[in-house]
Amino acid sequence: MMDSVPNTQRATLALLPSQQMDSRQLYFAMLDERCSTVGQIDELSGSISRGFLLEQLSVAAAIHTDFPAEMRSLPDVLRSAHDQVAQDYQCYLDERGTGSPRRYFSCRSHAMYFLRTVAPTKLVDGAWLYGLLQSWQDPRLAPLIRTYLEELGCGNLLQNHVQIYKRLLARYGCDKWQDGPNEHFTQGAVQLALAHNADEFLPELIGFNLGYEQLPLHLLITAYELNELDIDPYYFTLHVSIDNASIGHARMALQSVLDCTPRLGDAAEFYRRVGNGYHLNLVGMGTEEAIASFNLEQELLRVLADKALSGAKLHSDYCLVGGRLVSEWLSSSGETSELLQTLQSTGWIRRGKSLEQSRFWRLLTDEQAPMFGVFDGYELQLLKDWILDDADRTPTLKRFRIRPSNGHVKVTVVPQSDATIEQIIAHHIGREPKPNSCADVDVLFQQLAGVDTKEQAFAVLTGMLSPANHPTPAGLAATRLYADLFQHVT
Repeated sequence: MMDSVPNTQRATLALLPSQQMDSRQLYFAMLDERCSTVGQIDELSGSISRGFLLEQLSVAAAIHTDFPAEMRSLPDVLRSAHDQVAQDYQCYLDERGTGSPRRYFSCRSHAMYFLRTVAPTKLVDGAWLYGLLQSWQDPRLAPLIRTYLEELGCGNLLQNHVQIYKRLLARYGCDKWQDGPNEHFTQGAVQLALAHNADEFLPELIGFNLGYEQLPLHLLITAYELNELDIDPYYFTLHVSIDNASIGHARMALQSVLDCTPRLGDAAEFYRRVGNGYHLNLVGMGTEEAIASFNLEQELLRVLADKALSGAKLHSDYCLVGGRLVSEWLSSSGETSELLQTLQSTGWIRRGKSLEQSRFWRLLTDEQAPMFGVFDGYELQLLKDWILDDADRTPTLKRFRIRPSNGHVKVTVVPQSDATIEQIIAHHIGREPKPNSCADVDVLFQQLAGVDTKEQAFAVLTGMLSPANHPTPAGLAATRLYADLFQHVT
């Protein structure tokens, strides 16, 4: 499993037609709900994902990181990097305490834009580890499998990281992210490609996990500023806590590198490939790039142009703006900028004034307003921030607080240490909440009927823990059972 790919084979793979799918297309192909419950993608997507992974490894090779040339230096380098993040964050807090403005988010819609932009990555959180589930008998990989189970909340709906992020997007009207540009999907596609090519790229996967689980400064600042803007930061604070370098995912990631390094094989080649994977977690659009890509007026114009496509022929002819019918303005998305200027010059929008003074805002938000529901939460916030135009941008200096939560769920086991596989399965079937059951959950447990070995149970369950399946009711049920069985037998 850990053998390196020969150079000749690498050259051949690099010629695979990965350009048949861009990052966005490949991302959705690997999350295709029509895939079977065995959790495998189709042959074409598998071939393309393999070539895509090699291309991204080539891109990653040119990225400078702090990854040391020798493995013996790795623990000290990671510890030093962690200490530097803590120091830099304290400097940030000191700056904010003296009245400095937010470093990342200029306004609330900027933060919501960020949530949408990184959604393709956050909605496959931990996906790269999925391919290790079939290696549950290898004790060296046990910490990584536990990490994956915890990313899945061990089957708890409230603690499944993908579900947490979905609820975050829905809460603030940010769940329309699927049509984003290609660069938004590169990092998520890399994670899914690793998930489905784990055997061939195991050292790279281990290195990717090592890099991804380190605590970055941007995570701390993001959580602080989201909270300031009254956006729930729990998803981000959760990762600050569970990825800790003491006993958390960062520690397990480092230990996995040390445990998996071959004693009799080519340790230097293995470590080189681990380094390649470490670099790989930096390809695609990162947090700071996503934040920097925001332009309030350009994003508002994009939204208005999008609305024009669907609303051009839906307006009555009695409403004129600047002497032209609304339907005429909307017939060409290229006139969106002029329309916005005309809405200002004719008094429909009064920038820098209270929202109630803008008639256009009232058309969208008043009780029984004729355009109520046309804009989602994110789009309304964009318009609000643009209308207010610095009127309410004064930095908020309230103290950061972690919002209450139910706590993060660790892997739990069936109390009976000598329980049989059949008893563990029966225990889970018996405690499944009947009001929330669904047909897929029933089918899952029907498939488990008569299973009496670990191998058989994991064969049934593994596919339902795939990135495409685990957030579903059946996937959550399968995760709960897999977590108990895994802890029970390892």
